[in-house]
Amino acid sequence: MSELQGKIAIVTGASRGIGEETARALARRGASVVCAARTLEACEALTEEIAMEGGSAHAMRCDIADRSQVEAMIEATVARYGRLDILINNAAVIEPITAFEDTDPAEWKRCIDINVTGTYYCMRFAMPHFRERGSGTIINISSGAAHAALEGWSAYCTSKAGAAMLTQTAHHELGHHGLFCVDFAPGTADTGMQASIRASGINPVSRMTREDHYHPSVPATVIAWLCTEDAADLAGQAVSIRDETIRRRAGLDF
Repeated sequence: MSELQGKIAIVTGASRGIGEETARALARRGASVVCAARTLEACEALTEEIAMEGGSAHAMRCDIADRSQVEAMIEATVARYGRLDILINNAAVIEPITAFEDTDPAEWKRCIDINVTGTYYCMRFAMPHFRERGSGTIINISSGAAHAALEGWSAYCTSKAGAAMLTQTAHHELGHHGLFCVDFAPGTADTGMQASIRASGINPVSRMTREDHYHPSVPATVIAWLCTEDAADLAGQAVSIRDETIRRRAGLDF
């Protein structure tokens, strides 16, 4: 498939899980992908694998909670490729997973710094390039936790609710300037985050087994599809993998 041929995409948190599989899925559809994460070595290994499959990718180290690193990532991408078309805000943490009164305030703040402020930084410094071109796609990886609180997840639920408001605000402000921005809830994928949740033993999600979860390539397929013209009618919406219509449109057969 080549629906995204010539497009330039950034995927944050690309070193593993949904981010890694999303980078692969975008490259298979023809995009050149910047694989960004705090762990550069993992991203470099991923870009080598993508190249072996015939795709185009480049690795960058970036802690999205650090404004200067985000600015540098965006500018380096535009300098390398001459443009930016797609931003996948996937990088996130779930810790601290613990009762509200037992949370470490510094760890709680770190979750907000990454999941909300980091997402804001990526959007903020990508937007001028999108506005200049009159087009751009932002997919913010969301969660059911953005809309339904779960015990032990005070930081994560709060952060995902905040990120959802970033999506809606961006749509209202720049949708008419060609920005396509959506929230995507990937369901429960078999990732390192789910391993941390199971180990916590807190709330019903922790009692799910690995067999209950999607392989990360499943939500990645939907994310890549959301970046195509076929999904244009979903601008500004919150999209879930649990929606049968969305799965069918993205080409999933379950």
